[in-house]
Amino acid sequence: MSSQALSAAATPEESLDLAALLRDSHALEVIEALDRELVGLAPVKTRIQEIAALLVVERARAQLGIGGEQPPSLHMSFTGNPGTGKTTVASRMAEILHRLGYVRKGHLVSVTRDDLVGQYIGHTAPKTREVIKKAMGGVLFIDEAYYLYKPENERDYGQESIEILLQAMENNRDDLVVILAGYKDRMDTFFRSNPGMSSRIAHHIDFPDYTPQELFAIAQLMLERMHYRLSDTACAALREYIVLRCARPHFANARSIRNALDRARLRQAKRLFGTGAAAVSRDQLMTIDAADIRASRLFHGAGAGGAA
Repeated sequence: MSSQALSAAATPEESLDLAALLRDSHALEVIEALDRELVGLAPVKTRIQEIAALLVVERARAQLGIGGEQPPSLHMSFTGNPGTGKTTVASRMAEILHRLGYVRKGHLVSVTRDDLVGQYIGHTAPKTREVIKKAMGGVLFIDEAYYLYKPENERDYGQESIEILLQAMENNRDDLVVILAGYKDRMDTFFRSNPGMSSRIAHHIDFPDYTPQELFAIAQLMLERMHYRLSDTACAALREYIVLRCARPHFANARSIRNALDRARLRQAKRLFGTGAAAVSRDQLMTIDAADIRASRLFHGAGAGGAA
């Protein structure tokens, strides 16, 4: 039914239960799952809830015939260091948008510069348009988006991709959401150099680094999903490891923790084989011990690049 028809049918006494609209859309389930799955990130979760609230209000306005000419702009910028959950939140955002009726499919297409920009004349436009076609009805997530713009290289074709993206973002606001992601300082420079792109981004969300306590909680969640557990001494060792790792270069938050746990599992496997026992128990197979953590080079005076 058109907005005009809804408006004609509406009366001043009509009202809608916003909480019921959110619940009936099943978007609340995604928001609650996001809260359970991601440790910390309180400002990010609050902003996602605010965007969901905006969309529910817009949906209510449309049902009562008071919707605007255009849907609200939902293009976003996610800034923060690696491993802070940007891709995960983008995926959940796509689900929320779909369940609230703002995109048709709710899928996520994640790309980088190489997926959009060609290496010779005439190559960039079809590559960019093909990516946009795949993303229609969902969310296009462009990681390290600032690499699209290379003003120092006159022969670079990134600007052509940006112009095509700008047109798609403006002309398909009701069926495509673009999320640009990357380090905050570089994204700020990118937006200053591309005011057209900056003006189309309505929501800027910064992802903070995790605290050591949050990283330990993340590690426990990861281990639980893999059906492992830490011994008491391993818990203490991992807490020490996290503090040491946070101080080293190239730290990638949850990503670095996942890598550390993968290496601990390798050491556990080596340890279990080294016992020479004919059989191992279920408890042994599930337990990461302190030795599996403390074998890391971080505990043995590794150089600045050592993080194993």
